[in-house]
Amino acid sequence: MSSPRKLNRTRSSSVTNALKQIPLNQQQEQNYNTIQESEVKPLSGKSRPLNRKKPRHENDLPDNYISRGFKNDLKTGRWMLIPSSSLIIFSIPIILYFNHNLLVQYGLLKPNTTNPFKYLLFPQGKVPGGGYTKSWYDFVFVANYVVFWSFVRQFVTIHILRPMAIALGIKGGKIMRFLEQGYAVFYFSILGTLGIIVMRGLPTWWYKTEYFWLGYPHKQMTWELKTYYLIQAAYWVQQTILLAAKIEKPRKDFKELVAHHIVTLWLIGWSYNVYLTFIGVSVFVTMDVSDVFLALAKCVNYVSEWASPPFFAFFVGVWTYFRHYLNIWILWSVWAEWDLMPEDQRSRFAPLEDQWLVWWMRWQVFVPIFFLQLINLFWYFLIWRILIKAVVGQDLKDDRSDDEDDGEGEQTTTEKLKDQ
Repeated sequence: MSSPRKLNRTRSSSVTNALKQIPLNQQQEQNYNTIQESEVKPLSGKSRPLNRKKPRHENDLPDNYISRGFKNDLKTGRWMLIPSSSLIIFSIPIILYFNHNLLVQYGLLKPNTTNPFKYLLFPQGKVPGGGYTKSWYDFVFVANYVVFWSFVRQFVTIHILRPMAIALGIKGGKIMRFLEQGYAVFYFSILGTLGIIVMRGLPTWWYKTEYFWLGYPHKQMTWELKTYYLIQAAYWVQQTILLAAKIEKPRKDFKELVAHHIVTLWLIGWSYNVYLTFIGVSVFVTMDVSDVFLALAKCVNYVSEWASPPFFAFFVGVWTYFRHYLNIWILWSVWAEWDLMPEDQRSRFAPLEDQWLVWWMRWQVFVPIFFLQLINLFWYFLIWRILIKAVVGQDLKDDRSDDEDDGEGEQTTTEKLKDQ
């Protein structure tokens, strides 16, 4: 009969494995190998001076995150990984914006001269009455905030989360994995909260799905809704560029991650273009809130395996409600409440006249969300299978481990965890 201590260790290891198998709705964890210094035996004969390099500590920052000068960072695309370089790029339109205002104030430019840098910094498309609608300048705004998210991501991970990880005793490759998940907690906590705030100001609060369709098209947006949508788009563009350009070390599932990000961008852009932002915000909230607790559970696991099971159990409850109950509720609305739209707004497809929804467009909305739910159900099955095995104390072979080491044979999850 297994001792309580051995049984607890087995359960903890199983939960650790569970946290490694669940995907994030974002760029997945990066795998980094600690650089090992090989021992060199001196040759016989007369000694000669050697150019010795200082041995690299396992906690040192990877070379990709060290600047080689702003010009080099800009030319190679490394600015996306160097917070000082991305900050310089993002600061340029801000400085030019205020310089333009000073020139107008001191009479060097005419008072009615348009400030061209406002398109980079602020949402455009304001209409009489104070609302906003979509604008061609949205592309410029999103491009500029790709730079913004590059700065935020790297500043938070390098200068806040990295010292935190080292202080908590995390070592080796786990540091970088902690940074990835720590940033996920940071980003999705903020955007999940903003999504709830934005939804609070809409008639769809809390998932009153009939208002997805009543009064369609919802061409006018509040400043908060438009900014939230474009900021989300900028985040996903930035994540996709990191993957597609292979600026960071690619994972084995590199192609799948790129495809996932492209589909996400397609859904964001399509819902924005056809005035389905109400339903878009609702889907954003279901994803972002659940991702907060997944990333938090992983972060806790990197610090202490013994503390992770309660966080994992709570995460399962949050995932169940947001990723399944609410997502299925949205699907039901697309299927059953579509006809609540005014008939003249769902009977003609004329893009040149900015009229989009017709009977077959229902499937353009339903099918992507349905596929998303199928993926969620697949992972839900795996989550419960892993959770049950963790509860009963069984070990589970790790077929999709984050580790990419070869030649480990038929190691169990517990043995792999001991080797980390």
